[in-house]
Amino acid sequence: QVPLVESGGGLVQAGGSLRLSCAASGRTFSSYAMGWFRRAPRKEREFVAAISYTGESTFYADSVKGRFTISRDNAKNTVYLQMNSLKPEDTAVYSCAADPSWSGLLSGMGDYWGQGTQVTVSS
Repeated sequence: QVPLVESGGGLVQAGGSLRLSCAASGRTFSSYAMGWFRRAPRKEREFVAAISYTGESTFYADSVKGRFTISRDNAKNTVYLQMNSLKPEDTAVYSCAADPSWSGLLSGMGDYWGQGTQVTVSS
């Protein structure tokens, strides 16, 4: 089990920034690829960003590329999502996911999921 707890969501105006955090429990955090996904109202869950086990590789959805940055601190068992230049269409519940498989994470499988944190961007 890898319990995941997100934090950092909130209400922000368009053009603003937020930093999400996802804290994991356990001793094997570096064995998991980590990612962020989001689900907007009345829409399917979509991939946002992923980071490999030691952070050497990252991957982003086209919709957030250049605005969002994913990072991780394995010493703190935490993955982050820095979100800049936020747009109203970024409004969603953001969840982090962990998967021992990089391809599994990118496919949206995710062995473990957090409960999510709400991000609301006003126009």
